[in-house]
Amino acid sequence: MKQKVIIIGSGIGGLSTALRLSQRGYEVEILEKNAQAGGRLNQIKMDGFTYDTGPSFFSMSCEFQELARDCGIKLPFDIVELDPLYAVNFSGNPKFFQIYKDPKQLAQEFEKFEPDFEQKMRNYLKKASRVFNDTVDIVIKRNFDSILDYILALMKVNPVHLPLLFRNFWQEVSLNFSSKEVRQILSLVAFFLGRTPFDTMAVYTLLSYTEFQHDGYYNVKGGMYKIVEGFVSELINRGVKINYNVEIVDFLPNNGKLQSVVDKDNRVWNGDIFVVNADAAVFRSKVFKRKKYSEENLAKMAWTMGYLTLYLGLKTKLPNVHHHNYFLGSNYEEYSKNILTSDLQLEKPYYYVNVISRSNPECAPEGCEALFFVCPVPNLLFKQDWSDKDKIVDSIIKDFSKRIGKDIEPDIISKTVFTPIDWQNKFNLFKGSGLGLAHNFRQIGGLRPKNFDEEFSNVFYVGASTVPGAGLPMGIISSKLVTERVERYSKQTI
Repeated sequence: MKQKVIIIGSGIGGLSTALRLSQRGYEVEILEKNAQAGGRLNQIKMDGFTYDTGPSFFSMSCEFQELARDCGIKLPFDIVELDPLYAVNFSGNPKFFQIYKDPKQLAQEFEKFEPDFEQKMRNYLKKASRVFNDTVDIVIKRNFDSILDYILALMKVNPVHLPLLFRNFWQEVSLNFSSKEVRQILSLVAFFLGRTPFDTMAVYTLLSYTEFQHDGYYNVKGGMYKIVEGFVSELINRGVKINYNVEIVDFLPNNGKLQSVVDKDNRVWNGDIFVVNADAAVFRSKVFKRKKYSEENLAKMAWTMGYLTLYLGLKTKLPNVHHHNYFLGSNYEEYSKNILTSDLQLEKPYYYVNVISRSNPECAPEGCEALFFVCPVPNLLFKQDWSDKDKIVDSIIKDFSKRIGKDIEPDIISKTVFTPIDWQNKFNLFKGSGLGLAHNFRQIGGLRPKNFDEEFSNVFYVGASTVPGAGLPMGIISSKLVTERVERYSKQTI
């Protein structure tokens, strides 16, 4: 008789876990809080425009390919490698730096700013590759049954990398490059972890290797939500049922196991095994009411920053604007160091712009453009009042118009804004923290909330706030790790 697995949440971790478990013969059913699947990897359709709400490109495509092989399928979406990876513009400088993967080609962008850039870049990436290759299998792609298990794993890592635990990303980049332009651009990847280069450990310079050498970055034809649509279609073909508008608020235990979960409409959902794709810390707090994860204790943990996201539809084309763009100001260090405080002045923010329709014209009406803006901002622990969101958005639009030499305000025919309050409410993100728990020294590897429950032997976790961490490829890896947990549990209970 098949064991029934209930998966709570249909983010990238939940969907990929459902694929792996259904491939292994489990009966799988998904419960999703919202009206459509995807979690933060979602989609907005408004006024004839289509926007991706969250990630707009991804790295480590090999993890997606490995998932497909594991599940006996072909990837149900098409990917396109990026090169250049993105463009960067500094305030007061008309130049858009094209960030190429090849050090020789990239050196031409920085010839006026960084002497001997090519050799410096090759040396930097060589060190980053060693960090990646010496840690990914030992620390990232494995389960830990205890803190001791984690410590023993760390002891297998080449000790030459130990100093990277005691300096930050910015310090490591600064040891290798002298110009502020290069330092700022190469440290942007730290923001992908939801923190800044000044509070992200130098060990994460391994991300520079994933950017430039390991696998690069990829777009998805038709938009990132095609990943979700492809996974959902495959699951439906396998007979996996996805129930929408089901928010879990309570549970029924039975002799050390979870018997059922209860939704807000008082419906009871039974299963043999439960996999939680909601935030691993928040679910333990709000649903299981664990003292360790009380609201007070959650607030003491280190969380990622919030995001102000803006989705604009324009009745004009922007032929001179690149697909992926970063716009940096003149106070990079000050802004980064204050982003998780209440002192940050948001009138001059840093932001990213994705011209979605540049590569996906079907996402906008003919002659129009769909734009997605992301601005890192304080989460709700540091800024609760977002009544000034219009002022902030106006400043971003004004600055963007100035940078590209075209006033877009008169051409805006669709505008949607999400503040950290919206991200909190839509996706149960603690205090609007965009990527869940941060990746500091006390919250990495085996020190993150475990992907198996402390009390219920048949409950497991997948996603950003458990192992290995935040990001699309990490979600895919997380699904592999939790599948190992489920299979081990199943063998023990047969």
